[in-house]
Amino acid sequence: MRPSNPSTDAATADPLGDTGSAALEFILVGLLLLVPLVYLVVALGLIQGQSLGAEAAARHIARAVSTASDVDDARTRADAVLAAVSDEYGLDDVDLSIDCTPSGAACPRAGATLHVRVRTAVTLPLVPPVLDLDRIAAIPIESTSAHKVSRFWSER
Repeated sequence: MRPSNPSTDAATADPLGDTGSAALEFILVGLLLLVPLVYLVVALGLIQGQSLGAEAAARHIARAVSTASDVDDARTRADAVLAAVSDEYGLDDVDLSIDCTPSGAACPRAGATLHVRVRTAVTLPLVPPVLDLDRIAAIPIESTSAHKVSRFWSER
């Protein structure tokens, strides 16, 4: 057995007594950094999904309306496409507007350029509906699409 050297024992001893707290610090700091990171990933995923849905709705509605046979068929197609895309992507409270350029006459019409705008909003996760906080913390999403209507389009 070796004799103990008091000078080396004093040098290697922890003067502050912080032994064993690294695991606790790692867990605490890990949680403080991990929870906001997970929330950010979930929120960005929701925003991306709604953005893709709004873009798909605008593009497909523009194509469906511009290739319809008449105004009634165009309206029916737009409603069907909007319902299908809303179900697929989980879009809520969708605002749809359809305009034509040059403006002035009925829309859609032969030779016009059809402009479709789809607007919706993404409510951030875990935001309570108290005091309308869910409406305040909503991210607006807007997508537009343009499509040329055939000059042979029927205006019955």
